[in-house]
Amino acid sequence: MMVNLLTPEKGMGHSNDVHSEPVQRESLTVSDGLVGDLVKLFKLLSDETRLRILYYLTQRNELQRSEHVALIDGDIALPATAAKLVETAVKRFGSIDALVNNAGIFFAKPFTQYTADDFRSLVSTNLDGFIHVTQRVIEHLLEQKRGGSVVSITASIADRPIAALSASVPMITKGGINAISRNLAMEYAKQGIRVNAVAPGVVDTPLLKGLPKDFLQSLSPMGQVGTTQDIAEAVLFLTEAPRVTGVVLNVDSGAHLGKW
Repeated sequence: MMVNLLTPEKGMGHSNDVHSEPVQRESLTVSDGLVGDLVKLFKLLSDETRLRILYYLTQRNELQRSEHVALIDGDIALPATAAKLVETAVKRFGSIDALVNNAGIFFAKPFTQYTADDFRSLVSTNLDGFIHVTQRVIEHLLEQKRGGSVVSITASIADRPIAALSASVPMITKGGINAISRNLAMEYAKQGIRVNAVAPGVVDTPLLKGLPKDFLQSLSPMGQVGTTQDIAEAVLFLTEAPRVTGVVLNVDSGAHLGKW
């Protein structure tokens, strides 16, 4: 489950005009999840931008504690975890400039085979986690009075279903995040808080392990499986673009355009 918080180094200057400056990229908070191996991408980006990383640890310990990395444990569905995440980021790095919500689970099967437990699990991680963390972060951004960015990871098929991939129930959560992102973008536009989403298509992550490569390629008009770098670059673009808000950016090789 990924929840990323961009936070600047203490003592750095910021513009008082919350509408004029891109987000400072000095710290990044990461929690493992739907795009799984995205963590290694942020490691690569940290070499270029001196990112600090706060990692919400679930099952894998892919990052080691250091002066640039703080690790916390918890259930993303619980409000207490969101509070701890924000508290740790502010205490360790001074403030928060941006949030990237990537806490998520996904599993595909026919609609009639989803169970009540499946639904509760999807809502708990994908929606409860989003709401708790995003509320806490936006509260902090409002207190800072210099704007900020929220980017969430959803899915291209939330708005453009693919017949070969049955995932209707998980898309309740992903489509919901697309909708709330647009609404939050309007609600907080005057405060300079931008809210966007990245909607990946097929991405090479552990969640797709075991599926035939030719099948995955068939889900893309370009016949290609996306990479975690594709998603990371889209996230960073939206995080830093000072005039972009209320956008769902499809990173799906054109699958959102329809039949191919």
